[in-house]
Amino acid sequence: MNTSRINIGSGSPWESIVGYSRAVRVGNIVEVAGTTAVDGDQIIGKGDIYEQTKFIFRKIEKALHEAGASMQDVVRTRTFVTDISQWEKVGMAHGQVFKDIRPVATMVEVSRLIDPELLVEIEVSAVLK
Repeated sequence: MNTSRINIGSGSPWESIVGYSRAVRVGNIVEVAGTTAVDGDQIIGKGDIYEQTKFIFRKIEKALHEAGASMQDVVRTRTFVTDISQWEKVGMAHGQVFKDIRPVATMVEVSRLIDPELLVEIEVSAVLK
């Protein structure tokens, strides 16, 4: 079994400062870090948790692709929201991506994320077949 490690970066200056990667692949396992609706220095979907969630899944899909994986390989999602009363909007976006894949999923409310305009953060785990 190949257990070499591949770190996938997004180009964010924070990765080297904080010491993290957008995603890491070890063997057939890919972990994607907590992902928000930040694109460069812009927040996508300000005030709209559904739009933020859709954008996040596009970012996650890109990271998975760079690791040699796809959304089909996702076995777990972890979602952190700042307002659990909006869970249905997040759930709708999640269902549009994972309706047929059906990974295990967790959603929890947190008091805040790194920027008050960020409403949701998602991380995923994937296993390649």
